[in-house]
Amino acid sequence: MPWAHDGDVDVSTVLAVIGIGAVVGFLGGLFGKGGSAIATPLLATIGIPPIVAVASPLPAVVPGTFVAASAYWRSRLIDRRVVMWSVAVGVPATLLGAYLTRWIGGGPLVVLTEVVVVALGVRVMVRPGEPDEISYGEPAPRVQLALVAASVGLVSGLLANGGGFLLVPLYLLVLHLPIKEAFGSSLAVASVLAVPGTIVHALLGHIDWTIVVLFGISAIPLSYAGARVALRTNSARLERLYGVALVALGLGTLAFTL
Repeated sequence: MPWAHDGDVDVSTVLAVIGIGAVVGFLGGLFGKGGSAIATPLLATIGIPPIVAVASPLPAVVPGTFVAASAYWRSRLIDRRVVMWSVAVGVPATLLGAYLTRWIGGGPLVVLTEVVVVALGVRVMVRPGEPDEISYGEPAPRVQLALVAASVGLVSGLLANGGGFLLVPLYLLVLHLPIKEAFGSSLAVASVLAVPGTIVHALLGHIDWTIVVLFGISAIPLSYAGARVALRTNSARLERLYGVALVALGLGTLAFTL
């Protein structure tokens, strides 16, 4: 175990994992993502082996994102058509991406995760904000829905996360969903996409279940708290904050990783 030395529990590492779970859970609920993209480099910086840091947060994403998604569901901020397409196409793509990690090491995946996070954050920052009210335009074409779902599913499996860090920007930039609807739909999809990835990574021996428990203790309840804060925040302000947060977190964790 990465937090044990000569049979003794490393209390500081245990507390660090719980603290990371709290931060990641809250930010995940706040920004419509499972949080694995943030958790992976943070866990790596406290000494968790890279492939374990990549895969171990994933099981906690399932209940965490489901709990956060329930807050958006009650506010009718989940696009069921987008969710259905994302799940139908994304699940097999997630299985493929997770299987490919047999030949790709954890270190490159950690770096790739944060490079993608920074790039998407910059793109969201320069996108015009949406009004606070929900506005429904023409439904997205099926080809766009399928491409978004396939891309997210593959990356979700490859990077061992629920795909939320990629789902939200693509929902915003490609499918033109309002910010809160993008968050809610992303959380609903991420809670499903995390399941096949968890199964494959568990079979490959990449998951440390003690880390899963420690991480989930704080991540799951704070995911719901983050979602409630997002629902009360002005949409245009929330979108700008989301873009800034992605860039800051991506650059910060990338600096620690490299």
